[in-house]
Amino acid sequence: MNRGNEKFVRNVQNVLRRNRRILSELNMEGSEKVHRDELIARGFNFTFHTHSYTTKKGKTYCFCFDQGYVDLENEYFRLVFEDDSFGFETLR
Repeated sequence: MNRGNEKFVRNVQNVLRRNRRILSELNMEGSEKVHRDELIARGFNFTFHTHSYTTKKGKTYCFCFDQGYVDLENEYFRLVFEDDSFGFETLR
């Protein structure tokens, strides 16, 4: 991998870690509702996530490692926590 690619990968990893930290800090109770502006004010970048999950009802949850969010309405998001043993959970 050349230096340009290494720098790109490092930058993406930094964004993903920052996104995870922000979600984790805001989701202390396990199922917080937060406004988009709060996420952006803390430096959240909606472009990057590690994986997503779409429910049978068509709701798409985006995750940064074990911390995730789903779009509600009026620019609000429900924050969730993914548990390895049970899939994703809204409670820890």
